[in-house]
Amino acid sequence: MSNAGEPPQEPKQAPLIEHLIELRSRLMHAVIAILVIFLGLYAFANDIYGFVAEPLMALLPEGSQMIATEVASPFLAPFKLTLVVAVFIAVPYVLHQAWAFVAPGLYDNEKALALPILASSVALFYAGAAFAYYVVFPLLFQFFTQTGPENVAVMTDINQYLNFVLKLFFAFGVAFEIPIATFLLILSGATTVESLSRKRPYIILGCFVVGMLLTPPDVVSQSLLAVPMYLLYEVGLLFGRLVRRKREREEDGE
Repeated sequence: MSNAGEPPQEPKQAPLIEHLIELRSRLMHAVIAILVIFLGLYAFANDIYGFVAEPLMALLPEGSQMIATEVASPFLAPFKLTLVVAVFIAVPYVLHQAWAFVAPGLYDNEKALALPILASSVALFYAGAAFAYYVVFPLLFQFFTQTGPENVAVMTDINQYLNFVLKLFFAFGVAFEIPIATFLLILSGATTVESLSRKRPYIILGCFVVGMLLTPPDVVSQSLLAVPMYLLYEVGLLFGRLVRRKREREEDGE
């Protein structure tokens, strides 16, 4: 028999349990979506790998092919790529599940701002991956295949190639998020447009350092990442200025 002066414990625990149950449900929906997409794509795993390998294969001599130096590579490389593509395609739905979980706890003005930022982040990540495939890969592989000795045949391992391109996809996808990061820093008051503008020389240096760390050790690939990073940084500054002017007009109107 409980004491009358003791507050009941169940009401304090119930909200947490409900949140955990909802979180589990959202995670399960996201995982199921990825698995469904993966199962639908697996029949085309080899075709997907061929599509990703096309920027390199198009530059190799006629009759050239990739090689597999490990026994399981012919199976594991397309399998891994198909799983990554399934996650890539499912990202909007996964983020929708995350949004549905956190949205009830946000204010209306936070919702109005968070949703466009979330959508823009997804679009920019996709744009970064597309830029890597259609712009960077042809230039990069052309440089690699033409700078080697003439008596060396290029025979790339399928697993090593996959690891290489996935690294670049991720690097360019993240790099294209710079406008969002810059905009949020300005919006939150952590810094100002003027302060970031004065730090341009350091930003340029930082872009090339990041390009050096995330790409192969050659000037071409480093520049192909560093230059878009800096241009996207300027885009973030531009949106920061627009938001600041809008706020100033609203304050003057009051």
